[in-house]
Amino acid sequence: MKYISTRGDATPRGFSEILLEGLAPDGGLYLPTHYPQVDDATLTRWRGLPYADLAFEILALYIDDIPVGDLRELARKTYTAEVFGTHEIVPLKALEPGLALEALSNGPTLAFKDMAMQLLGNLFEYELARRGQELNILGATSGDTGSAAEHAMRGKKGVRVFMLSPHGRMSPFQQAQMFSLQDENIHNIAIEGVFDDCQDIVKAVSNDLEFKRHWRIGTVNSINWARLLAQVVYYFAGYIQATKSNDEVVSFTVPSGNFGNICAGHVARMMGLPIEQLVCATNENDVLDEFFRTGTYRVRKGAETHETSSPSMDISKASNFERFIFDLLGRNADRTRQLFKDEIDAHGSFTLSDEEFRRIAEFGFVSGRSTHADRVATIRDTFERSGVVIDTHTADGVKVAREHLKPGTPMIVLETALPVKFAATIVEALGREPERPAAHVGIEALPKRFVVLPVDVARVKALIELECAVD
Repeated sequence: MKYISTRGDATPRGFSEILLEGLAPDGGLYLPTHYPQVDDATLTRWRGLPYADLAFEILALYIDDIPVGDLRELARKTYTAEVFGTHEIVPLKALEPGLALEALSNGPTLAFKDMAMQLLGNLFEYELARRGQELNILGATSGDTGSAAEHAMRGKKGVRVFMLSPHGRMSPFQQAQMFSLQDENIHNIAIEGVFDDCQDIVKAVSNDLEFKRHWRIGTVNSINWARLLAQVVYYFAGYIQATKSNDEVVSFTVPSGNFGNICAGHVARMMGLPIEQLVCATNENDVLDEFFRTGTYRVRKGAETHETSSPSMDISKASNFERFIFDLLGRNADRTRQLFKDEIDAHGSFTLSDEEFRRIAEFGFVSGRSTHADRVATIRDTFERSGVVIDTHTADGVKVAREHLKPGTPMIVLETALPVKFAATIVEALGREPERPAAHVGIEALPKRFVVLPVDVARVKALIELECAVD
């Protein structure tokens, strides 16, 4: 299996190479040259597997430059009941007839990002040891990616993490999960802007090939294919739990800001998983919903990006979206590059042709939007119906999922995080604090370690150089 860029660099690269690289040299995103097809017999065999072995089977379709035994052990080391709190790893919870929640937030940072990040940490450590190299990970987070990455990478040999986040725009719990870490290889940088500014800095540094290669810069954001690949696994796991035979179809609703989580569903569907619809749920920052309704993708500026009660989705430039568009366009790299490099850079938006827009239906995508009032009402209503307390992002998903229910087709909402991460809105909806795991009691009061920088690529580069020189 080899990988190519969405923007035309067709140099075939192996998995281990793109694992450490992040963005392609031409600024595009890596995708496999083809999606392996999962036939009926294979899917039937997978029905009886523990989650770790299911993960190995799917990873092995895309990774052929890590010995099979090592890859299996990496999967089994990652997906354990000790780390994720249950042997099922991602159990389904029924909310109401035809609607279930896939629990993805039982990992160490209480968010779905742990599902991929724990694997990524083990892959990085394995590959760097094999090569005798070090890696400086540069990432951007709107809340949950940062803590999941830092908890996965803390103490890992040969790895430093430089994580950018929008200053003052995460919940106090999210900030504490990151900023309270005192590990020497973890560096938190609060940027005086919005998440999109942080993401732009990561891309700018990654596109400076000389700097990137000299300082060994890698990424953990969902632009890293390995992270997205790990997320493909729980679509298969959710489908297997929701069905008894392979002739049944399901739909998934995914709260989405950066399009990574739902892009993994697109990959699973392209592999042959019987998914009828992929429902993209946004908050007030509805760039993706606007696109799926109109065919126009219009990036918002920082001042237009709303600060909401589902802050991990306060994103107006969806990094992973380019992967889907590449497939939508029949893998036409020239057209993809024109849209994302030329039109976005020049005009801040692009509009698909009528023929291109009509093709979206072939890929199963639909969308919807949720507001703060919707979140509060959905949290309250879901608790009254099922006794389950959901977080604000998951509430966006449940609200939109209900708009797309079809008789006879199970709808699975991907859980985003545990409610404790967004306690203020839970109190507003239910009049009480959400339950807090014992390990997270009082984390907001812990000493914090972070620096604040302006939206300035040069300042971030200088900090990386300084910290690497000190080490």
